[in-house]
Amino acid sequence: MSELSNAIKLVCEEKNLEYDTVVSTIELALAAAYRKDYGEKNQNIKVKFDVNTGTSEIFDVKTVVEDLPEQEEAEMLQRLYGPQDKNAKEEPVYSEPELDADGQEIRKFNPKTDIQLKEAGILKSGVKVGDEIITDLPIPESYGRMAAQTAKQVIIQKLREMERDMIFDEFKDKEGEVVSGIVQRREGRLVFVDLGKAIGILPAEEQIFGERYNVSDRVKVYVKEVREGHKGPEVILSRRSEEILRKIFYLEIPEIANGLVELKAVAREAGSRSKVAIYTEAENVDPVGSCVGQRGARIQTIISELGGEKVDIIEYNEDPAKFIANSLAPAKITDIELIEADHKAIVKVASDKLSLAIGKSGQNVRLAAHLTGWKIDIIEDGVGKVIDSEDPKIAEAFEETAHVDAEEAQDFEKDLVE
Repeated sequence: MSELSNAIKLVCEEKNLEYDTVVSTIELALAAAYRKDYGEKNQNIKVKFDVNTGTSEIFDVKTVVEDLPEQEEAEMLQRLYGPQDKNAKEEPVYSEPELDADGQEIRKFNPKTDIQLKEAGILKSGVKVGDEIITDLPIPESYGRMAAQTAKQVIIQKLREMERDMIFDEFKDKEGEVVSGIVQRREGRLVFVDLGKAIGILPAEEQIFGERYNVSDRVKVYVKEVREGHKGPEVILSRRSEEILRKIFYLEIPEIANGLVELKAVAREAGSRSKVAIYTEAENVDPVGSCVGQRGARIQTIISELGGEKVDIIEYNEDPAKFIANSLAPAKITDIELIEADHKAIVKVASDKLSLAIGKSGQNVRLAAHLTGWKIDIIEDGVGKVIDSEDPKIAEAFEETAHVDAEEAQDFEKDLVE
């Protein structure tokens, strides 16, 4: 085996490329070098490269096609060589593409790759339409040195393109998945994450507020989008996605991974709080206990992965009323009324639990509404004043409040009613 062949194998192993693909790229590069310095206009140059000897064979390859009608042949000659009548004024020839019965464009004669049957018969007897006419081309003495210089640049470019294509295809398949990476560097508000074969970009709007990304930190990220950029594939990442939370639960909770416990729904306000609805049909399995773990070990691991984000484990119930009641945990409700037509729930809570049900800035009831898919209105039991989970005043009223207690919640209700 030659040194060149060994070198190609090393490149393939380093860049994770196919050996035959790299050899094909070298042949294309050598053909480009020959065409540039020695080729003619209508030659379809192909190169067969022997990696063991380092030698090349060069051919002009054309496919035999039907003879052209006289008019079409004349138009072709005019396009190639100009008007046959020297006194005639040269005018460009334009023609609409011809379509077949299926509406597909009919392939036109290409003098670079095609040869008419009558011309092919002169070169080789017994040829028929579809055959290939392969003509050996001379290899000048200076070809080796000049070709090597040109081919080197083309090979490098082609290898880069192949590597970019492979990275794009690989990560395009991972779009919508959660992967692990290592923080490589920061540039302004952008964080660059090393994903192994590519560097992902974590934009400011996809970062968790208050979370620090230190160089060499290992993080789990959601592959939000993979797109073609000016310098190659761009992998856009997110730390705010609900899918990260789902993935971590699958990784950390064996009962969820093996299907014994089902993760029904997730509601998340990244960096602050999340609610996760779980369910099991197994009578001897405690779904909440499975997620919390012994002495809270499992849930603490999940919280650490999320940078300290609080996580509420909610037991799913097929009865919407019970599911909504569970979703408002840790608050306890006294009554619930479902309005099916509006997909709305009116929930009553004791006065001393009102602030707990609403949550700071309305977060608890907002997450519960997201988790269950129901619009939730909260009423203080015995008062009848409604607090709407979708009312933006909730967030505004509690935006600067560090702690919400029952007295503050009652004052807030009074302001809304007035």
